Amino acid sequence: MSARFTKFQGFGNDYILFEAEHLGNVTDLGGFARRICNRHYGAGADGIAIAQRSTDGDSDFSVRIFNPDGSEAGMSGNGTRCAASYLFFHELWSNDVLRLQTRNGIKRYHLLEHSGGSFLFRSELGQPKFDSASIPMSTNEPLDRVLDYPLDVDGEVLKVTALQMGNPNCCIFVNEFNEIDWRRLGPLIENHPQFPERTNVIFIRIVDRANIEERIWERGVGETESSGTCSCAAVVASVINGKTDRIVDVHAPGGLIAIEWRDDGEVVLTGTASVVYSGEWLVD
Repeated sequence: MSARFTKFQGFGNDYILFEAEHLGNVTDLGGFARRICNRHYGAGADGIAIAQRSTDGDSDFSVRIFNPDGSEAGMSGNGTRCAASYLFFHELWSNDVLRLQTRNGIKRYHLLEHSGGSFLFRSELGQPKFDSASIPMSTNEPLDRVLDYPLDVDGEVLKVTALQMGNPNCCIFVNEFNEIDWRRLGPLIENHPQFPERTNVIFIRIVDRANIEERIWERGVGETESSGTCSCAAVVASVINGKTDRIVDVHAPGGLIAIEWRDDGEVVLTGTASVVYSGEWLVD
């Protein structure tokens, strides 16, 4: 048995896209994701996305995202945008607006333009949640917002801002990235006991009120070139800490990501996803 796939990348964040009907014989999707995402023995990716046409009237397709460690993500901004691009690329959808059902609710994708295998979307990725229970994050007492929270990490106290943006996110502001060993701290914070579902970790450098830089340690993935939900969380954290305005360009290693936290609470990411290659995977 073989399954068709197409690999896409958005800001250097790469995902392998499948249709659910092509994986009908796969009983362990987490194990399947671990095999195909391996960059030495598989196709190599930051995750897989599996799309399926919806049967309800509220959404057009559903999508599930699996990380390279086999865990299922609640949401992926880049992964779902790659899924939307897959549907247009293979002519499974043609309307300018696509409603995708995710584990974190329905997200709307507005196709702005496309050229060949590259697609530009304005993506409505939902509203952030700030209370400690929703993140989730264990604290001595329930908190409405986790701002400037002293988190003990391997004997070092770091001031963090945490929030839920489809996934748990822990944000740390730095003056310079070389002043902190963020690659060492990333996995320690990801697996910190105060984050019972683990967390993304975003290190943020403020450039000005309309620009920030970020470095990302993603839950279940590790260091990544970019992450849509992490970048959204970085902007929201910057706004609630009074460091930026609500329209921000996020400078990630994978590229420049335009994000707006609208007055109605919706976080909107505008960006592209592009085809890398297509192939067939021998399903086992």
